[in-house]
Amino acid sequence: MEAHTQKDVTRRNFIKTSTAGTIAAGMLVNPGTQKNVRGADSSGKIRIGFVGPGGRGFGAHVKSLTTLAVEGQPIELVAVCDVFSEHRDKAADHIAKETGKAPKKYEDYRDMYELEDLDAVCIGTPDHWHAKQTVDALNAGLDVYCEKPMTKTVEEALEVMKVWKKSGQVMQVGVQSTSLPVWDTVNQLLKSGKLGKVLQYQTEYFRNSVQGQWRYYKLTESMNPKNINWDLWLGKEEGLAEDRPFDRAVYKQWRRFWPFGSGMYTDLFVHRTTAMLKATGLRFPGRVVGSGGLYMEYDGRDVPDVATVVSEFPEGVQGLVTATMCNQNTPIQQLIRGHFGSFTFGNGEGFENFNFVPERPQVTLNSKLKEETIPTEKVKNTTYAHFKNWVEAMIARDPQMCNNPTDLGTAAIVNVILGAMSYREGKVYHFDSETMTVHDGSSAWAKQWEARSENREKPQHIPGWKAGDYGSTLQEPDYMKLAGPWKNGVDPAKS
Repeated sequence: MEAHTQKDVTRRNFIKTSTAGTIAAGMLVNPGTQKNVRGADSSGKIRIGFVGPGGRGFGAHVKSLTTLAVEGQPIELVAVCDVFSEHRDKAADHIAKETGKAPKKYEDYRDMYELEDLDAVCIGTPDHWHAKQTVDALNAGLDVYCEKPMTKTVEEALEVMKVWKKSGQVMQVGVQSTSLPVWDTVNQLLKSGKLGKVLQYQTEYFRNSVQGQWRYYKLTESMNPKNINWDLWLGKEEGLAEDRPFDRAVYKQWRRFWPFGSGMYTDLFVHRTTAMLKATGLRFPGRVVGSGGLYMEYDGRDVPDVATVVSEFPEGVQGLVTATMCNQNTPIQQLIRGHFGSFTFGNGEGFENFNFVPERPQVTLNSKLKEETIPTEKVKNTTYAHFKNWVEAMIARDPQMCNNPTDLGTAAIVNVILGAMSYREGKVYHFDSETMTVHDGSSAWAKQWEARSENREKPQHIPGWKAGDYGSTLQEPDYMKLAGPWKNGVDPAKS
C-alpha cells in the first residue's frame, strides 16, 4: 500500500500549516463542529490512528492497542503515519497480521487527520512535535493518547491544557506508572493524616550503560533522506526546529539534543514526578531549581548525565528527583516524608507493597504507631493497563477516568521543564498557579515562609487534607515563656 505523500490535498482549516512557529494552526476549528459520535461505520468501534509508530510508538502504542483489539475491545486500528517508511510499513504489517485488516499509511499526520474518519490518535513522535499534533487532534474532535513528555515547553503544556479543557475530549498522557493502584492508596492515606503534615517526597531514575544513554538506539543504513522526510521530521516549515543537515544520530537518538528533547528531565524525571504528584495530590510548584552537568558522557550530546530537580510547592512540601545516567546500582530510596512518619517504596514500578515507618514516640506522642507493610495490587504490565484505561475512558466519555489526564500531565511537565531551564540558565524559577505564569529571581518565596513563622500561622496541607491539626503542630515547652524581646530592659516573662 502506497503512502499518501501528496502536498496538494485540500485539508480542513484546523490543519493548515503554521509558518510562524506556533501551535495556533491547531486553534482554528470551532468547537461546535467537533464530532462526538463514535465509529465511522455500523460497527460503532473507536477508530484509532497512530502518529509516529516507531520505537515507543510501535512497542507500546501499536502493540498494546493491537492486543486490546484482538481481545475484543471496541476499537479499530485504521491508519498509521510516520516520516520513516520502514516505521509505517512495520506498524501496518503488524496490525494487519494480528487483526486481519490492513491500516492505511501516511507520511504527514495532517493528511491522516483529514482523510481518515478518526475518533482518536496515539502520538509517539519526538517531543518537539507533541503540542502541535495534540492541539490539532483535540480541535478536530479527536481523543488523544500522547506519549510523555506531554510537550517540549511550559508554554506548550499550558496551551494544551487550555485546549483540552475547552474540547471535552478524552486525553491520556503516557506515564504508565500512573496506572498503578498504589498511588491512589497512598493519596487516601496521606489525606487522612497517616504521616501527619506532609513535608517532602524524593524519587529517582538512575541508569548506566557502556555506550552512553540513548545511544543504544541503533543506527542503520536505511535511515537516510530517501526513506525519511527530514524536513517534516524537523518541523522546519512549522517553526518547530531550525534547519540542519540530515544526521542519523540526531534522528534516532534525538533525546540527547536540546532542540528535540531534554534528556533525563523529560524522558525519565517526568515518570517519577508524575507518580509523586498523583500520590500527594500536589500539582504546580511555587519554585523550581535544577542542577547537574555533563561529567562523563562526552559523545557530542547536549543534555547532562547527572541532574537534580528540587520543586517547592505552595502547600509547604518539597519534591526532589535526582539521578545519574552513569551509575545504576546505588539509587536513592523513593519515599514520602511526613512529621509523624514516612512511606518508603521500592525502585521502579514493580513493587507489590510499601512501608510505613513511624517517627519515634517522643515526637508522635503515640507509642502505638508501629512500622508496617501495606499491600497494594501489583500490575503485571503497566503499559497495557494504561492503554486499557484510556480505551475505557473513551467508551465512557469521561476525561477524568484517565489515570494520567492532561491537567496532571501539565503539572508534571511544568516541574521538570523548569528544572531543565534552571540548569541551563542558572536561574531559580517561580511559578504562579493563579495566573499560570513563570518568572525568575525573587526572594518572595523564602520571605513568605518566614512571615508565616513570625505570625505563628498554621501549616499548609496537601489538597484534600482531612486530618485537621494532626501531625502538624508543635508542643510549646514551658521554658518558651521566657522567650521574647526585652523592651526597655524589661524581662518579657515578667511583663
